[in-house]
Amino acid sequence: MPQLVYSVESGSDEGQAERGEVVVRDAGSVHWKAAMRSALALAVPAGVLCSLLSPLSFLGFVLMAGTGAWTVALYLRTEQPAWITLGAGARIGLVTGILGGWTAAAATGATLFAMRYFFHLGGTIDGWWENAVNQQLTQEWTSMGVDAKAMQLTKAWMLSPEGRAGWAVAMACLLAAMLVLFAVAGGALGARVMGRPRKSGV
Repeated sequence: MPQLVYSVESGSDEGQAERGEVVVRDAGSVHWKAAMRSALALAVPAGVLCSLLSPLSFLGFVLMAGTGAWTVALYLRTEQPAWITLGAGARIGLVTGILGGWTAAAATGATLFAMRYFFHLGGTIDGWWENAVNQQLTQEWTSMGVDAKAMQLTKAWMLSPEGRAGWAVAMACLLAAMLVLFAVAGGALGARVMGRPRKSGV
C-alpha cells in the first residue's frame, strides 16, 4: 500500500505555539518600573512624616516598615502571578527605604534651616543643644568615668558651629540608615504575608 505522508508547515506551527504560549514571571525578579511607581507614591510622603522634627517622628520606624509592606502590596496588584519571593520583597523595601530615608534626612535639614533663618529660632535651638551637652551628656560622661580634659575638649567641639552642624548631619544620616533597615524588613514581611503563591482548587 502506498504511504501517505502529512506535513505541517513550520510557520503555521510556530504561530500556534506563540498564540498558546503563557509567559510566566520569575517570582524572584522585580519589574522595577511598576515597583518604582509604588515606591515613589508612598516613600516620599512617609519620609516627610518620619523626619526628626515631625510630630509623628516617634512612630517613624514603624511607619517606614509599614510603607515597605504597603509598597509590596501595591506592586503585587499589577503583577501576574501576584506573588514574589522574600528576597524580591526585601529589594523593593530597600528602594522604598532609600527614597524615604533620604527624604526624611532632607526634610530634617530643610526644617532646621527654616527654623534658624526664616523663623529666627536659632537661639532656641542653640539653648536646647547647650543644655543637652552641658547637663545630660556631662552627667552621662561623669557616670562613665570619662577624663575631665577629654570631656572639656569634646564639649568645646560639640558646642562649636562645626560641631553642631556635624552632629545634625550625623543624626540625619543615622535616621536615614535606620529607616532603610526598617523598610527592608517591612518589604520582606509584606512579601511573606501577601506574596505567597495562590492555591487554585482542582
